[in-house]
Amino acid sequence: MKACAEFIEAMINFFRLSSPPMKQTLKQIIPQPVWAFSRDTFDAIRRIPQLPAAYLHLWRRESIKRLTELKNIHKGKRAFIIGNGPSLKQTDLGKLKNEITFGMNRIYLAFPEWGFTTTYLCITNDLVVEQFVDDINALTIPKFIAWRSHRHFSSQLPITRLPTFVYTTYTGPRFTRDVRGRVWEGATVTNLALQLAFHMGIEQAILIGVDHNFTSTGDANKTVVSQGDDPNHFMPNYFGKGVKWQLPDLDTSEIGYAFAREAYRNAGREVVDATVGGKLTVFPKVDYNSLFV
Repeated sequence: MKACAEFIEAMINFFRLSSPPMKQTLKQIIPQPVWAFSRDTFDAIRRIPQLPAAYLHLWRRESIKRLTELKNIHKGKRAFIIGNGPSLKQTDLGKLKNEITFGMNRIYLAFPEWGFTTTYLCITNDLVVEQFVDDINALTIPKFIAWRSHRHFSSQLPITRLPTFVYTTYTGPRFTRDVRGRVWEGATVTNLALQLAFHMGIEQAILIGVDHNFTSTGDANKTVVSQGDDPNHFMPNYFGKGVKWQLPDLDTSEIGYAFAREAYRNAGREVVDATVGGKLTVFPKVDYNSLFV
């Protein structure tokens, strides 16, 4: 046991202090099971300081209560999970007015044009909350926000006006069937929406606007500042000039999508992709218009 503890401590120090190139080199040398065990142990230990507030803070306790009330609330129904890709401009969104819908990030920019709001809004990216918290506060629909972003909300707000905070993490890959606990983000807010939909009992989750294709390139998760109109989303001012945003990590998001596909299948449910011209290949494709025949 002592030797095991010493090994874990050594690996924690390694993860904490090593440079990225060194980590990549050693990852190629160390056997995969040993690497995975060390990484997962480090991730779990690193999360320990977050745990008290993530479960005991007043706002989180209220959020857990709300999530309990939402368990299986839409059992057996279908829902549309709406990404923010340019393909939305080629999609007849008026068909969704009476559907259960999960919108993400700045989808609310389209609400005036659509004439209706999404049923729910999901946000995991802290930069989105930091820069647009006033917009988010003004929305009256149920909002699900990553717990790490709670610091952007005023303690003067009545608790009834606060969003529902979900304890999400960047590490510890898995699909969570009950979102009252820890939820892995899988590098995209779409993965949070899929887990929320499962928690609510959704039988068929339908993706639209999940283009899985960006014209902007660079290191995954790197923070950049937009220099002009946004070509990667459905409106040019989505992440317009001067807005900070993070470049996508499509590889990690696909890992999360694969977890979601299998979790839904194992429960006798399904995720399908009705994105017009989307590049994602993880889920079965369906024609969007055929869903309304």
